[in-house]
Amino acid sequence: MQRRRLTELSVSANFEDISAVLDRINRDLTERVVTLVREILAKRGVEKPVRHDDDLTGSGLSSLDIVNLMLSVEAEFAITVPDREMTPSNFRTIEQTCALVESLLGKHG
Repeated sequence: MQRRRLTELSVSANFEDISAVLDRINRDLTERVVTLVREILAKRGVEKPVRHDDDLTGSGLSSLDIVNLMLSVEAEFAITVPDREMTPSNFRTIEQTCALVESLLGKHG
């Protein structure tokens, strides 16, 4: 009985470790996308904060900036965004951009 309990504790601890690592990876991914967006906004002279669910064009990115964001995401994460995924909706917000990157990394990782 005690051995089973130790195994359960070990599995639980491993799950918590994995969960913490995944949280850190997701946070790192989000921070990297936020940095890319901030850099593009800074080039336009826009210094206002952007929430993860804010519309990026409403925050100051032009359609050309969105294209630059797509290219920056590809370079930053060493991925290729397939043509069918190069849609305005995939780059409308930081959240949507992160979701796209996560899905592409999952397919290639």
